[in-house]
Amino acid sequence: MCGIAGWIDFSRNLKEERAVIEAMTGTLSRRGPDAEGCYISDHVLFGHRRLAVIDIEGGVQPMALSKDGNHYVLTYNGELYNTEDIRSLLLERGHRFNGWSDTEVLLHAYAEWGDGCVQYLNGIFAFAVWDAQNQRVFLARDRMGIKPLFYALRGSSLVFGSELKALFKHPNVKPVIGDEGLAEVFAIGPARTPGHGVFSDIFELKPGWSAVFSRGGFSAAPYWELKSDSHPDDFDTTAETVRFLVTDSVRRQLVSDVPLCVLLSGGLDSSAIAAITAEVYRKEMGMTLRTYSVDYVDNDKNFRPNAFQPNPDAPWVERMVAFLKTEHKTLYIDTPELTEALYDAVIARDLPGMADIDSSLLLMSVWVKQYATVGLSGECADEVFGGYPWFYRRMESETFPWAQHLDRRLAVLSPELRARIRPEEYVRARYDEAMGEVPVFDGDSPEEAQKRALFYLNLTRWMPTLIDRKDRMSMYTGLELRVPYCDHRIVEYVWNIPWSMKFYKEREKGLLRHALTGLLPEDVLWRKKSPFPKTHNPNYIDVLRGLTHAMLGDSNAPILPFIDVGAVKTLADTMTPDTNIPWFGQLMNAPQMLAYLLQINFWMKHYGVTIS
Repeated sequence: MCGIAGWIDFSRNLKEERAVIEAMTGTLSRRGPDAEGCYISDHVLFGHRRLAVIDIEGGVQPMALSKDGNHYVLTYNGELYNTEDIRSLLLERGHRFNGWSDTEVLLHAYAEWGDGCVQYLNGIFAFAVWDAQNQRVFLARDRMGIKPLFYALRGSSLVFGSELKALFKHPNVKPVIGDEGLAEVFAIGPARTPGHGVFSDIFELKPGWSAVFSRGGFSAAPYWELKSDSHPDDFDTTAETVRFLVTDSVRRQLVSDVPLCVLLSGGLDSSAIAAITAEVYRKEMGMTLRTYSVDYVDNDKNFRPNAFQPNPDAPWVERMVAFLKTEHKTLYIDTPELTEALYDAVIARDLPGMADIDSSLLLMSVWVKQYATVGLSGECADEVFGGYPWFYRRMESETFPWAQHLDRRLAVLSPELRARIRPEEYVRARYDEAMGEVPVFDGDSPEEAQKRALFYLNLTRWMPTLIDRKDRMSMYTGLELRVPYCDHRIVEYVWNIPWSMKFYKEREKGLLRHALTGLLPEDVLWRKKSPFPKTHNPNYIDVLRGLTHAMLGDSNAPILPFIDVGAVKTLADTMTPDTNIPWFGQLMNAPQMLAYLLQINFWMKHYGVTIS
């Protein structure tokens, strides 16, 4: 897993611009702490930072290949889970390999199939290939968008990178935001509209899209999309297929030449991954699986159950560790380090994010990296199988279900900002845009059509926020986290399964639970969903209150023109552990609103953000 960067310009000679590509690549050193490299030609600069996971000696990048009179160069971030399947196809076609890395297989795949190579790939990836004979660069991103790829067009140049910070090292890319960027941060955030880079004229290649930059210009188009159709299988066949796909996805993602672990919460999703992995390790490798979890100091005293978080994870983690006999460790996070990491989390994401939900994962990643370089995580099963309350509860209004209380977050914004960005209109337009993309199936009943639209919103608007979090927080520490439930084969198959099957026994993820019968203890299998843990310590609110007062008292704080200072002060002064402002998803409530504002202020200052 790695970080990539590039600069292409067919109208000027770039051979003297090594310092630029090295600076761009240097910002990605945390993504790739093990090696660095660059490719320099007249019109193309590629940079690469490597986190060595497979074929430690042979997977050096950028990687070049000369074949049939053509010359190709690849810079690649990701992991292919069907490397050997593709290698077999290429061997039949006369290709020969020097090592066993997926990088070399991907490069040969492009040489064989050109742009169509993406159709053969099962994995997480963002890459660019320089095709010298045809004078073009091909870029692609995996179907679910697990790996990031940002780009900007400046004059005759294309500039790209794994993270926004890489682009800002190019002399022509500046951290400027306009009305849309402000609306993304203050009305949509920490989510982002697909393809939107928040900063002016910076974009992200959408999941399942590829692009070409040549002397003729830049063009981008989808190579993969969800297709709506009838579901031909009966319930038993469906459950068997789901079990096979989940098991196969996990097994494929165990390939690694470095230590691997599983993040274990004691919930259905991570426990199933741990169970599958533990069995493979025990029976096929004669090894004991390592598992890791996170909790908070004094959560055993301060935990307050609610509809979203009915019980703490700790007892369930112990249950699974005893059941699977894993080698387990738990990280306990205290309030001071949690709040301090709020700012590192902004640098990791390059944007204000999910507040302490981000910073806790960042701290956990730092800790896990001491023991492993690769981890498997249960993210995305809720989006794919229908795990959130909004799948089976009536929504209050027609908007993004995780943002039902827009008025609560707008109450802390300044009247000037609200007049400028018209947040209600902006959010509504983005919601309508998303609903207009839903692949319609004429055979759906009205209820089924509504559920299909809800799944589409979750897969394309909510899940990317969590995927961004997972990638940026982990890769900032040089830890690669894989997400088996995001295998596109699972997503494609489950997409067309009717809601009546998914909601088996009228339980969230009922189909998945039934499909995994026998793999887990029954109480774990049917445990009520509980999201990523957060602190329940009241002193977290006290610390946020102090930090907020300091921000409001700083006349140079860049956020001040955009917030209602009185409203924010009142919120900080009156907040208690029972204050309920569920403004974004299940975990972002009143404390996270203050933390998000603190992150915005830090972000504007640290990145030197200017407003156009």
